[in-house]
Amino acid sequence: MTSRHIRFNQGISMRKLAAAAVAAGLFFGGMGVAAAASWGNELNMSTNGAEFRGWYKWEPKFQHHGGFHVRGRLSDADPGDGHNVYLRAKVEGYGWVRVKGTQRKTVDIDETIYDGAVLETNHAEIQLCRDRGSLRPDNCSDLRKFRR
Repeated sequence: MTSRHIRFNQGISMRKLAAAAVAAGLFFGGMGVAAAASWGNELNMSTNGAEFRGWYKWEPKFQHHGGFHVRGRLSDADPGDGHNVYLRAKVEGYGWVRVKGTQRKTVDIDETIYDGAVLETNHAEIQLCRDRGSLRPDNCSDLRKFRR
């Protein structure tokens, strides 16, 4: 009778363990889906010698200063030209912020541009450029403007 009672308790604990494993899998799987859905706004830009492929999102109030968040890959599309590439971004009332790439390489970008004086940034502008030195003007993509 005792051994039968022990087997019965082991069966219950195995069921609980299996249920916990299934619940954990659903929970973490749902987190992955939620994270992927929040980056649904594609942002692709290119100009002579430079390319950016990525996504953007507006951060909620109180998270990352409620800023304009950009994530993606910045590429030197013409590695033999000797020029670097960069992203220019700004938010309402502030100057340009330069996010530099690396010559002859592709780099990962993960930047949040925000206005430190407010809880939520509502306007942002971004542009992709190739730095051609001090004697020639940089060539840049069209200016992209975003509103929350």
